[in-house]
Amino acid sequence: MTWLVTGAGGMLGQDVLARLAAEGEDAIALRHADLDITDAAAARVVLAEHEPAVVVNCAAYTAVDDAETHEDEAFRINGLGPRVLAEACAASGARLLHVSTDYVFAGDGTTPYAEDAKPAPRTAYGRTKLAGEEAVLDTLPESGAVVRTAWLYGAHGPNFVRTMMRLESERETIDVVADQRGQPTWTADVAERLLALGRAPAASGVFHATNSGEATWHELAQEVFRLLGADPDRVRPTTTDKFPRPAPRPAYSVLGHDRWAEFGIQPIREWRQALRAAFITLA
Repeated sequence: MTWLVTGAGGMLGQDVLARLAAEGEDAIALRHADLDITDAAAARVVLAEHEPAVVVNCAAYTAVDDAETHEDEAFRINGLGPRVLAEACAASGARLLHVSTDYVFAGDGTTPYAEDAKPAPRTAYGRTKLAGEEAVLDTLPESGAVVRTAWLYGAHGPNFVRTMMRLESERETIDVVADQRGQPTWTADVAERLLALGRAPAASGVFHATNSGEATWHELAQEVFRLLGADPDRVRPTTTDKFPRPAPRPAYSVLGHDRWAEFGIQPIREWRQALRAAFITLA
């Protein structure tokens, strides 16, 4: 079957395309220059031309802090764009897998957020991503899936793990926050789950795609240092208030993964295992 991937130039989009290629799937890669997902007419033309069975939407406004002062622009891409794609998929008969985020939650939990937990975003970015989720689920209740992920790092583009690898060679010590907890997630693992979901025609609704287990940013940085053969104690714990941001990151971003079992799909591997495997590519 034919897959169509929007946001194909991004960190996750590139891994989705690589996974599809490895599996011998026919894939159409669309960057922003190829398709503005907020252009309804263009979206319908593209889907009519390529007739994909599955659309994977990796396109997003990801400047989390900038969204606080540019919420209209963030909403155009994160809220309106998914609605446009969902309506085009409804017209063409394609399924839509839409990538979302942990920012739709308040981040004040103490146990993993289930897929059916009530969202309560505290930032402009979170509000716009929630709008996109609602658009997909309302428009495609039987053939749309929202895939939330978080704390992504990958082979393509800047990310926290690459930054820690660079800073290890540049500084004697670094300070990393230890009061935010989440799930470091390798984009290649998310790509694999998107492929599995696309191959499960009955799958719809909300899914969480993060590596299992949990860690703080401090613990993740220490693990990066260990894998580099460096002393993890060079990473010193600090608190969020030492690094104020316009859009505060949720303090607790651990997501539950129960829905995968409904379709015989295993949860993604533990984050340390994924990080060790990722180092083959990142080092």
